[in-house]
Amino acid sequence: MEEAQGEVVATEQSKMKSSKQRRNVIAFTGGAAVLVLAANLAIYAFSSHRKRKSDKKGLQGSSVRINLSASEILKLADRIVAKSKQVHDAVASVPLDKVTYENSISLMADLEAEQFALIQSCLFPKFVSDSEDVRKASVEAERRIDAHVLACSKREDLYRVVKAFSVKGDWTNPEAKQYIKCLSLEKDAGRKYKIYMRSNHIVAVLELCKVGQTRKRVAVAYGKRCGQVNFSVLESLVEQRHKYARLLGYLNFAEFALDLRMAKTSAKVFDFLEDISGSLTHLATRELSILKDIKKNEDGDLPFGIEDLLYYIKRSEAKHFDLDFKALKQFFPVDLVLSGIFKVIQDLFGLRFEEIGNVEVWHPDVSVFSAFDLTSGELLGHLYLDLYTREGKYGHTCVLALQNSALSQDGTRQIAMALLISRLQKGKEGNPCLLRFSEVVSLFHEFGHVVQNICNRASYTRFSGMRVDPDFVEIPALLMENWCYESSILKLISGFHQDITMPIKDETCKSLKRWRYSFSSLKLKQEILYCLFDQIVHSADNVDIVELYKHLHLKVMLGLPMLEGTNPASCFPRSAIGYEAACYSRIWSEVFAADIFASKFRGNLLNHQVGIQFRNQVLAPGGAKEPIELLTEFLGREPSVQAFIDSQSQH
Repeated sequence: MEEAQGEVVATEQSKMKSSKQRRNVIAFTGGAAVLVLAANLAIYAFSSHRKRKSDKKGLQGSSVRINLSASEILKLADRIVAKSKQVHDAVASVPLDKVTYENSISLMADLEAEQFALIQSCLFPKFVSDSEDVRKASVEAERRIDAHVLACSKREDLYRVVKAFSVKGDWTNPEAKQYIKCLSLEKDAGRKYKIYMRSNHIVAVLELCKVGQTRKRVAVAYGKRCGQVNFSVLESLVEQRHKYARLLGYLNFAEFALDLRMAKTSAKVFDFLEDISGSLTHLATRELSILKDIKKNEDGDLPFGIEDLLYYIKRSEAKHFDLDFKALKQFFPVDLVLSGIFKVIQDLFGLRFEEIGNVEVWHPDVSVFSAFDLTSGELLGHLYLDLYTREGKYGHTCVLALQNSALSQDGTRQIAMALLISRLQKGKEGNPCLLRFSEVVSLFHEFGHVVQNICNRASYTRFSGMRVDPDFVEIPALLMENWCYESSILKLISGFHQDITMPIKDETCKSLKRWRYSFSSLKLKQEILYCLFDQIVHSADNVDIVELYKHLHLKVMLGLPMLEGTNPASCFPRSAIGYEAACYSRIWSEVFAADIFASKFRGNLLNHQVGIQFRNQVLAPGGAKEPIELLTEFLGREPSVQAFIDSQSQH
C-alpha cells in the first residue's frame, strides 16, 4: 500500500465587482488625433503579427495546440471534460449482459487517444509560458480536468461495465487484455493491490472490503495523510482569521462569521448542535447496536471501530432494502418528471408554468417557461431550462438568478428570471432521457430555488431572489425534496418509459422512504462532530486540535474512539476553506425544512392554502425581513428540532 503525499494550500480570495464599459464614438482633434493614429498603427502592427503567426504551419500529424490564450485554454479544458463525460455516460449506460469491446472498452480507449494531446495542450503552458495569465489559466485547467478524472474514477456504474467485460474474457488481442488490466487497481510484486490515498479508493475499501484489518489499515493511513503540513496550515488559517476579526471589533472569527446569519452567535450554534446530537443518541445507539451485532456474527468478539461503519451500513442496507436503482431509472423519463414537478408547484404555490416558443436562446436544447399567478394571471417571472450535458458546458446542477424581482420608483415591478442548469444525458435514437433517482431528487431541490426566486416580492434587488441569509437560502430547496419521497408524488412523476401508465410499485415507494433515513442518526452524528470541531476552533484561541478531536469523537460518536494518529486537519477541508465557522448551516437548514414539512404539509401534501401562505409569508419578503421572524409567523411558533428528530426514526 502506498501513501500519496501532498500539501493543501488554502487561499482566501476577495470578490471583485466588475462592470462593462460602453464605447462611444467621438471626433478627435489635435493631440488626441495623434494618439488615435498611433493607437491604430499599433493595432495594425499587432494584427499583422497575428497574421504572420497564423501563417505558420503546424506539424504533420500533431493534435497539440500551441500558443493558446488564457481564455482558449479554459474553453478547451471545459470541452475536454464535457466530451469525456459524454463518453463515460454512454459506456455506463450499456446493459451488463450486452457489453462488448466495441461499445465499452474501445470507446474509452479512443477517448484517451483523442484527448491526451488536448489535455497536454492545456497543461504544458504553466511550465513554459511567459504570460502570467496563461500560466494561471493552465493551472486552473489542470484543476478542472483533475476534478473530473477523480469523479470518473469513483463511478461504480463504469466499473461494473468494465468488470462485466473483463469477466467475459473476450479479448481482441493481448494488448487489449493488458489495457483492461490497467483499468483496475495496480498490484505490487506480491500480487497485492495498491491503494492510493484518494477518496474513491478509500471509500470503496471501507464500504466493500470484507477484511476488517485491511479496512483499519486503510482508514488509519488516510487519516494520517499529509501529516504535519495540513496541521500547520489549519492552525495558521484559524490564527489569521481571529486576527482579522478582532481588527473589525469582534472577539473571534466565529462571532464575525455568524453576525449576519440566522444563528447570530456561537452559543446558539453550540446549543443547536448539542440539542440535535443529544436527541439522536437513542436512535444512533440502536443503529450502532445493529451494526455491532452483524460484525459479531461475522468476526466474533473483535471490537467495532469507526473504520467499520461504512462496511456494515452497506451490508445492512443490501439485506433490508430491495432497491435496484438501475432498474428504477426506467421509470423516470425526464418529461414525465418535469410535468409532475410543474403540477406539484402549481397545486402548492399557485404558479402556472407555460412553455414559450420562438424565444432567443443560446442552444437548441434550452427551453423557456413563463410563470404566471394561477389566480390573477399576472406574469411573475421566466425560467430557462438548460438540462442536458454538452461539450464545454458547466458540469454541475444549480440555479442562477438572472434577474431579481424589484420595485421601481414609478411602482412597476421588475420580474424575476432564473436559469436551471443540469447535466442530464440525452436519450439516444429517439429514446427518452431517463433519470437516476438521485437526479430526480436534485431536480426537486433546484426547483425549490426556482420557486424561491420567482415568488420573491421584495422592493430591493439586494433582498430578492436568493440574496437572503446564508442559513436560510437552502431551506426552500431542502423542503421541496420531501415531496419526491411520498408515494402519491412518486406515482405522479413516474411511469415506465415504454408505458408511462405504469408507475413504480407501492413497495418500491415505501422502500425509498425507509432507505432515505437508513442509519441517518449515526451518519448525522458524524456530521455534528465535524460541525462542533469547526465551531470550537473558530471560537477560541490556542486550541489543541488533536486533543479536541479525540474528546469530541468519544463524546459524539457513542464512545467509538478516533483512529490513532488521525490528523483532524486532513479530515475537515470545509473548515479550512469554504465553510469556516459555518459547517453547521446545512444541518440547520435541514432541521427547519423538516419542521415546515411535518407541521404544515405532511398531512395534506398538496394543500394549496398552506402553499400560498408559505409563498406570501416566507418567500415573498426575501431578505427584507429576518428569516426567523418569517418562519415563526408561518409556523405560529418558533421553529423546533423535534420534527427533524422524529423523521430520523422513520426507518
